[in-house]
Amino acid sequence: MIFKSLRRIDQRNWAYAYLKGLLVTPGKKSVRRLATAVSQDPSAVQSLRQFVSLSPWDSDDVMEELTRWVAGHGPTPVWSIGRAVLPKRGNRSVGVHRYFDPSSRRTLNCQLGLGAFLCVGSAQIPVDWFLHLPAVWTHDSQRRKEARIPDSERYQPLWAHALRLVDRLSARTDATSSIVLVDMSDEPDVGHLLRELANRRRDFVVAIPPQLTVLQAGEGVAGGPVSARALVLRGSQETAVVSLPDWQQPMTQLQTSLVRLPSSSQGRSPGPLYRLFTEVGRNCAPGTLWLTNLAHHTIAEVGAIAGLQKGTAAVVATLEQDFGLLDFEGRSFLGWYHHMALVSAAHAFQRLHGGGSVPSRSTARQAP
Repeated sequence: MIFKSLRRIDQRNWAYAYLKGLLVTPGKKSVRRLATAVSQDPSAVQSLRQFVSLSPWDSDDVMEELTRWVAGHGPTPVWSIGRAVLPKRGNRSVGVHRYFDPSSRRTLNCQLGLGAFLCVGSAQIPVDWFLHLPAVWTHDSQRRKEARIPDSERYQPLWAHALRLVDRLSARTDATSSIVLVDMSDEPDVGHLLRELANRRRDFVVAIPPQLTVLQAGEGVAGGPVSARALVLRGSQETAVVSLPDWQQPMTQLQTSLVRLPSSSQGRSPGPLYRLFTEVGRNCAPGTLWLTNLAHHTIAEVGAIAGLQKGTAAVVATLEQDFGLLDFEGRSFLGWYHHMALVSAAHAFQRLHGGGSVPSRSTARQAP
């Protein structure tokens, strides 16, 4: 059903072959190893490579069907947006660039993908992706030609990619009340995303950079704009100890304050109320700073939603380890999207259809 948009029967057959290969091939999931796992025909390697890198099928149609199939498995109260950092050698893979990865605190030569994950029960399933193309790629006609980047693709900051993912999920599902969860703690222009989500009447929980300017709100509170980090360091806010999901420490202390965002126009009425919160470490140092428009929800509720971001990162790690996310060898724009759609479909099948366990890269015996 997910591949019904592929018009030719041979394309559908190779799509199922690739998906099966991702599910049954141990270790590194190169095209050659996938082909060997699903066929004894020596021409299968070239056919599979042609299908994923060059065949003109639309990955958007596949991801749209995948989104609907996943959403049909239950309510999706949270849409989580996560990052996939895909290290590459050389500079010819589409979109490859030097990127400082906040999670590892290292500068890597890599591709950077932004993915949309539907939270269905305890599962998080990727259903859409965007490849971040730095300006050095979008402004270079030779690079665009070699990687077959469509003329419509232009440079966009990460916050704009996140908004595009939200808009596409909105168009593909009827989940009008789903909460957007995204880490934009390294995005200096996160204010654009906050405003656009508010304009779309979307509830959100967004990790923000420490330097974002806020105004403390509440009765008897007075003062000018201050950075979110400075406000947290004052230590005068409400604190609470809450339970978070099982894969984290069972209890954590959160510190919170009600704030507003400064208006750029003088004389305007105060803007909407937000809740700023952060986890407080053992040394009393603040962790990631989060901002949500769910200001009247309890700190336990919004803290639990923010905690799902670590689950998203864990799913990305699983895609890398067990589903071949890192193993695409092609260099084309089209091929990247094809591979990401197929990896996402394989993970969804295994997670929601009871497809059994997938051979892990860490436990599989590597072929010589």
